Amino acid sequence: MTNFTPREIVSELDRYIVGQKDAKRAVAVALRNRWRRQQVADELRDEIVPKNIILIGPTGVGKTEIARRLAKLAQAPFVKIEASKFTEVGYVGRDVESMIRDLLDLAIIMVKEEEAHKMRVKAEDQAEEKLLDLLLPGEPSSGEKSEATRDKLRKLLRLGSLDERHVELETQEAQTPMMEVITPQGTEQMGFDMKEMFGNLFPKKTKRRKVTVAEAREILIEAEAERLVDMDKVHQLARERTEQSGIVFLDEIDKIASREGLHGPEVSREGVQRDILPIVEGSTVTTKYGPVKTDHILFIAAGAFHVSKPSDLIPELQGRFPIRVELKSLGEEEFVRILTEPKNALTRQYEALLATEEIQLQWEDDAIHEIAKTAALVNERAENIGARRLHTIMEKLLEELSFDAPERTDKEFRVDAEEVRRRLKDIIQDEDLSRYIL
Repeated sequence: MTNFTPREIVSELDRYIVGQKDAKRAVAVALRNRWRRQQVADELRDEIVPKNIILIGPTGVGKTEIARRLAKLAQAPFVKIEASKFTEVGYVGRDVESMIRDLLDLAIIMVKEEEAHKMRVKAEDQAEEKLLDLLLPGEPSSGEKSEATRDKLRKLLRLGSLDERHVELETQEAQTPMMEVITPQGTEQMGFDMKEMFGNLFPKKTKRRKVTVAEAREILIEAEAERLVDMDKVHQLARERTEQSGIVFLDEIDKIASREGLHGPEVSREGVQRDILPIVEGSTVTTKYGPVKTDHILFIAAGAFHVSKPSDLIPELQGRFPIRVELKSLGEEEFVRILTEPKNALTRQYEALLATEEIQLQWEDDAIHEIAKTAALVNERAENIGARRLHTIMEKLLEELSFDAPERTDKEFRVDAEEVRRRLKDIIQDEDLSRYIL
């Protein structure tokens, strides 16, 4: 498990997310507590449960981004689920246990990639031998002459002299998925995958492809690494990682908070809360790779809570989310910082995109302030969608340049406040138009 101090976690989150100090501190402590728990004696370790968090704040203030960056930092399996999707069908909607199965599937992909990376050196040696067999078809492997030829080719292969030569390679053909007559719902509890079972009844189709030696080497290395990976070990490690490090982000939790009595859709909402409760409390979910305990999975819930309040959730569920953090709305000052400070700032993204067309995009300070001011103004007039407003404004501002970029002779484009006002003036002045375009 990654060993970061809370201060280091907050510092890393600061590189991508502006402000929201309280939320960053809360998730940093929650992540550090996981590491602390691993250092505790065995008899007490199982008793320490994660302190789940509710992030309260309007859309576009960084709730999802905080959880996603945290999972990336911790190298933990992470899944984002909209709580409202469990109300889509009837009273229950989608099986709530599916979120844990999705989490396990992601953990398997992560662990499989790590194990394949460990096997890379061995896979490279085996792939090299197979590649030499392709370059020397029909040659007997024994005998001094053939060994000398093989060694000579091996040297050329390692030097990269044969990279442009073509060889015929047999690869597995991607099978067209059969019509799904049996859905996975219900069969997962039986401990096997119906699609996988039926898929194994039919032989895997192969096809011959003509590729360069360089391409063939990579294809063979990947195939050999995958073959060397022990899938039983992968499944076991993935289950452990899901149980000990998994993070589930439950978005739109406010949409399932029941308000003022139980009638109509309110019954459905409370039903979903009661379905989610055992997963958050700690239960065992049956999957096709074995049982997964949810006792130590970290749940981060988020919602705007415009209409409902966290206290509208059923008491049992409230008790499982002891940490409540309110995220602040973003204004002009925060928008300026969002456009300039983060490593992945929108201004840098557009610079990189247009650099592919050899366009040098330059931002004046007054242009950044004008964009931030416009975003704050439109958020006040129309729906407040937070930092997402910057995406629509930037796209509108650079729409003409993006369209003309391939044919432009002038490869420098400077954006100042005057240019921003000129591009956006009609939309800002016409309130009804800005509602639709921005």
